[in-house]
Amino acid sequence: MSEIEPDTKDWTWVVERVCPECGFDAGALAPDAVGAAVHAAIPRFVAVLDRDDVRERPDPSTWSPLEYAAHVRDVFDVFDGRLALMLGQEAPDFADWDQDAAAGGYAQEDSQDVAAGLQRAGARVAARFDAVEADQWERTGRRSNGSQFTVATLGQYFVHDVVHHLHDVGAD
Repeated sequence: MSEIEPDTKDWTWVVERVCPECGFDAGALAPDAVGAAVHAAIPRFVAVLDRDDVRERPDPSTWSPLEYAAHVRDVFDVFDGRLALMLGQEAPDFADWDQDAAAGGYAQEDSQDVAAGLQRAGARVAARFDAVEADQWERTGRRSNGSQFTVATLGQYFVHDVVHHLHDVGAD
């Protein structure tokens, strides 16, 4: 299997303008709609994991649907942790997450295990976003590259990632 080129783009701009690749307008997403958006995405990823071609890469430099779904499962966990930090601390810095290193074993995972993990992690992060109170949406946190988020913009950025990957696997 060919090596996937690491994604080094800074995608934070998606909270300010429509993504030309997937068409999602993250900035238009109401903060209190993040949980519902995650809940809506979960069954769509689970359906992708039932495809006969779930392990097939469309080309050597693009993840398979299985790899994308495993990545989204991990994204759910990462953003759940970041949201928990933002709600529990004043202006925390987020630990780096090397998504490319995490992806190393995705192709070998069992699709039904990925589906179960995606459902659990998705439900957990959706519930945490659903529980955000009105006075918490402006709390801040910062990535190691200096990008600063509020809880609201973190949610928008996060949902774009999920929606974008539904587009990547043809489930949009």
